[in-house]
This record gives sequence, C-alpha cells and structure tokens, in this order.
Amino acid sequence: MIPTPKEAFELLKEYNTGEFHLKHGKTVGGVMRWYAKELGYGDEADFWESVGILHDLDFEQYPDQHCMKEQVLLREHGVDESIIHAVASHGYAMTVDIKPEHEMEKVLYAVDELTGLIGAVAIMRPSGSVHDLELKSVKKKYKNLNFAAGCSREVIERGAEMLGWTPDDLITKTILAMRSIEKEAKNEQS
Repeated sequence: MIPTPKEAFELLKEYNTGEFHLKHGKTVGGVMRWYAKELGYGDEADFWESVGILHDLDFEQYPDQHCMKEQVLLREHGVDESIIHAVASHGYAMTVDIKPEHEMEKVLYAVDELTGLIGAVAIMRPSGSVHDLELKSVKKKYKNLNFAAGCSREVIERGAEMLGWTPDDLITKTILAMRSIEKEAKNEQS
C-alpha cells in the first residue's frame, strides 16, 4: 500500500500526539511535495509528500530505535517497501546503514534537519515567518552551533553533497519551499 498524504498523516497521528512532531511531519511533507514539483517529479508529488509526513513515524514513541522501529510499524500496516526504504534512509550514518539512493531520498535526508533549523530562525524573527526570511539570516544562525543545536549541520552538508548542491543552494530552495507551504496554509485559513 502506498498511502495518500491524508492517510500518511492519519498513520503519523497513531504514533505521535505532540504538536511538534505532527507539525514537523506536515512541514517536511509539504517541502517534499514542493521539491517533487521543482525537480520534475510532479506526478510523484503525493508519494514524496507521504514519505515526508511518515519519515519520523517512530520518533516520539521510540526515539532510541528511530528509523528502525518505523520499518516494523510500516510493514505491519502493509506499507509499500519503497516508502519504508525512503523513510528509513533519512537516518543514514546516524541510526541505520540504509543509504539514500533515489533523488527523493536524498532530498529527504537533506531537508529533514534543515527544516527544523529554518523554522527555528523564522520563529526568532519579528514576523515569526519564513515569508521575509533570507539566506544570510539562516547562514548567520547556521554558524552558531548552539542555535538549534539538535539540527545536525553535518547531515545538512552531507545531504547537499549527495544532491550535488552547495549548502547555500539547499538552504535557499528549502526557504522557498517553506514559504510556499506557509502561503498555502494562510490561503486555507482565509
């Protein structure tokens, strides 16, 4: 089974109740959808989004087994192996040896930590938003290893390298992706 983004979010909610984890799943899912369209995989946008939503399925309840337990949980729900490989691969060189292979997996690996960092920078701004956030603001905070210390700069840089991009390119594109999500959310509220 390949869950739709809506089904993926319902599955995420089975194992996560904290607002942070649910919001992070939606954010990464939205960023993945944006990248699918941006990189020429528009017909796979739902798949990319579902992978983004599910990538931390096990983190809230099983943090010590992250990227391992989610494989078991997803198999129990009959989820397709392509999704299981994709979500597990974002833990490469941290908790699992499953290397990101497809461009989608490399994007997930690169943006997971980065969305957290960008989100933390945005919250510190007077606007509290990414709509006016620029690369230089993120880079300034990126250099401060005490800021959003849980967001691994090493993983972000390794992810950019996997994609053949500079970290600046990755950050700039991810800001644009997060702006697009924020804009869609505001339009839905109107």
